[in-house]
Amino acid sequence: MKFCSECGSHLRQAIPKGDNRLRHICTHCEIVHYQNPKIVAGTLPVFDGKILLCKRAIEPRLGYWTLPAGFMENQETTTEAALRETLEEAEAKVELEGLYTVMNVPQIDQVHIFFRARLINGHFGAGDETLETKLFALEDIPWDHISFPTVFQTLKHYIADHQLNDFPVHVKDIVRKKA
Repeated sequence: MKFCSECGSHLRQAIPKGDNRLRHICTHCEIVHYQNPKIVAGTLPVFDGKILLCKRAIEPRLGYWTLPAGFMENQETTTEAALRETLEEAEAKVELEGLYTVMNVPQIDQVHIFFRARLINGHFGAGDETLETKLFALEDIPWDHISFPTVFQTLKHYIADHQLNDFPVHVKDIVRKKA
């Protein structure tokens, strides 16, 4: 950030009194501009024992397979965001079966939340951000072409949990190793 969204003046970076992090602070009106992580919400849709994946039509990771998910909007709940993103990306209506994974990705200031879901009528398609959608048997998941570590980990959890028929909530930090 370079300019204050309240008065248009230049910003400086400093640690406000009582805080412990650098923040953008207006040089004129002294408003502190907080920047917080973005939430990505999506689903792990299942139909007849198969998982619905979307091949990305956009960067990052164009052409790689992902679960239907995207950035949460203001004035939207995580469940509403997951349902909306599933409809937008996979043209699929689902019934949520519970929170499944919460993946913290601090190096990109994101939190990814996936819900287990049941594809309602087996209908799906490709939305504007999707090249194609496909139901994959668990043994046919294209592991070398999965888009993001959060999706990879969510799928791995699902396969292990499916064998036990027990689906607890998984919370994990996906932290890039420093060189």
